[in-house]
Amino acid sequence: MARARIDDGLGRTAVRDYLADEAGATRDTRALAVRYTLQLLAEQAEGNTVEVRVPPFGATQCIAGPRHTRGTPPNVVETDVATWLGLATGTLAWSDGVASGRIHASGQRADLSLELPVLRMPTGA
Repeated sequence: MARARIDDGLGRTAVRDYLADEAGATRDTRALAVRYTLQLLAEQAEGNTVEVRVPPFGATQCIAGPRHTRGTPPNVVETDVATWLGLATGTLAWSDGVASGRIHASGQRADLSLELPVLRMPTGA
């Protein structure tokens, strides 16, 4: 059964609230912001070749290509919450995240630089 789609208004509000006060964002706000931006990634880069993990809040599959069916997928991207939301909103460049070791990417197709950001928030949002 498919998960219910997160409403764009609720998702954007969670992302905006997180960006406005990262340190003070509640667990619920962080979780909703992560799940919403993962949802956007999956919608904008449909497929099942790369698994993107943002523990403890979510994971999704994206990028067209060979489908993974069992075990650990060959293409995995894993980040913490702050790194993911930075990538998803364009406040962190993929290359900077990789260079700093904040992004753990394995596999030939695990470069998401062409897919990010998935959501740009207006300045002062």
